[in-house]
Order: sequence, then C-alpha cells, then structure tokens
Amino acid sequence: MRIKIKGEMTLTQLRQCIYEQFLEIEDRFCVRHARGVSIYLTPTDGHGEEVRCRDGRGDPVDTMFSDGPYPCAADSYDI
Repeated sequence: MRIKIKGEMTLTQLRQCIYEQFLEIEDRFCVRHARGVSIYLTPTDGHGEEVRCRDGRGDPVDTMFSDGPYPCAADSYDI
C-alpha cells in the first residue's frame, strides 16, 4: 500500500499526517501489522528548495536504517 502526501510541510506536520493515515488504514481496512516499510522524502529549506542531509564529515546521507522503536524496559520485565 502506498501513501502519498502532497505539499511542503514541517516534519511535525508530516509526522501527524502519517499518523492520521495509519489510523485510517487500521480503522478502514482492519490492518494491524506491516513489514518492509520504505519512506521517501525530499528535505527542503522551508521555501521549497531541496537540501542535502550530511553527516559530521560532510558526506551526503541518502539512506537511514531502523530496526524498530527503542525497546521499553518495562516490556523486558512484563510490567
């Protein structure tokens, strides 16, 4: 399933928009799990101009990887 979001917005607004789309997928289609999610975004300067993300050495960063959310200690102890 693809989610398309149009227009320039802050990351806070984008996060909220993605959250709302996930809620709709859950409610409308009864989807409770997903795997292999890829999110593509075009970073901008707030005026529509593209910017490049760079690491501490100045090298461009095109991909970030995640193994999922930070684990909660309470989950480890069944609290």
